Amino acid sequence: MSLKRIVFLCLLALAAAGLVFAAGGNQASSAGRTTINVSAWDVGNDINTSIYLRLKAEFERQNPNIHVEFLDTPAADYNQKLTVMLNGGSDVDVIWIKDGDTAPAYAQRGQLADLSPFLTRDNIDRSLFVGMSDLTMNGRLIALPVSSGYYVLFYNKDIFDAAGVPYPSNDMTWNEWEALCGRLTSGSGTNKIYGGFLHTWNACVQNWAVQDGRNTIVANDYAFFKPYYEMALRLQKAGHIWDYGALRAGGIGYANAFIQGNVATIPMGTWLMHTIINAQREGSAKVQNWGMATLPHPAGVPAGHTVGSMTPIAINQASQKKDAAWEFIKFVTGPQGSAMYVELGQIPARQTPETLRAIAALPGMPSGTAAALEVKNIVLDRPYLAVSQQVNQILGEEHSLIMLEEISIDQGLANMARRSREAQGR
Repeated sequence: MSLKRIVFLCLLALAAAGLVFAAGGNQASSAGRTTINVSAWDVGNDINTSIYLRLKAEFERQNPNIHVEFLDTPAADYNQKLTVMLNGGSDVDVIWIKDGDTAPAYAQRGQLADLSPFLTRDNIDRSLFVGMSDLTMNGRLIALPVSSGYYVLFYNKDIFDAAGVPYPSNDMTWNEWEALCGRLTSGSGTNKIYGGFLHTWNACVQNWAVQDGRNTIVANDYAFFKPYYEMALRLQKAGHIWDYGALRAGGIGYANAFIQGNVATIPMGTWLMHTIINAQREGSAKVQNWGMATLPHPAGVPAGHTVGSMTPIAINQASQKKDAAWEFIKFVTGPQGSAMYVELGQIPARQTPETLRAIAALPGMPSGTAAALEVKNIVLDRPYLAVSQQVNQILGEEHSLIMLEEISIDQGLANMARRSREAQGR
């Protein structure tokens, strides 16, 4: 009998005895090891820096009785796939929530367990977490924030130096940024330098309108968006930012656009930091000298006000392994998990006074990082309401039509208001 045949028969015998299980199975081994299924996205991307894999390895080392099995989905399909899994009774135990504003909808359907008893039992200090209050519904803590991110202004120092223009300050208005984009734009064709860059997300126009904290994207009237759409279209028509249609048609991402070195400034989330550092480490970045400043602000709004979001993590209410699931969440959101986020240049939701200083001190971070990250107020880009996801989709559709100049700003804003009121049942 061949060796391959002997191995095969042995595996069959073990499986029959209940000692071998398929990956992602819902049972514990005979040795008492519990497998928890964790839903996440793009787990395998960039294996050298994947936060998921690092967290899993260290957690399993410290908790040898618990095995973490990732249920991986591409980022673009994640929200839809997660909804299908939860509605279909999937055996997922831990849920990484990609877009925080989707959490209330899951909670309303009874799909997220209340984490409050776990925090009380283990004496977790809630005051250390940024944004926890937004995840509390009807007295239930539906998720814990894992990481946070907020918008700052990234800039290419070499472009500023070549143009003889001073670097951006931490107190710049949007009008001043628009003028700056004009001063820094030069060249043409493949050699063109763009003074600014607005990514295709509707957030990269609409966020500036909610920065003052007086409005949110869930509204009945969107006239407050108008000045920022006027600015975006002026910049686009002048050629001071990349054309929206060209970005969509070419599938051009914000990270690659900045890293390739022909964009002077880009308002973007702090998550871009580690992407730049990694690209420089790998030698794929053309941008060499870069910096950060706080996000430009509307006139009349103090400097240091910005817009951001959180990435929450939750336990499936249907999970039969809530205690093991909680141990993983406690590790991910605790001091060790947070330190691993910091090592990758990402901002954890659990923060102490040393957190931002530690990020600023990482190899590859530019001077001035700590000052740029010390913001005074962070407004959620999308409020944690059950209707937010639907409203945001509506705003994104009308945003595209405005930026492609297929409809006027006024018509687009009117369409947003009408469709948003319908979504809200008003």
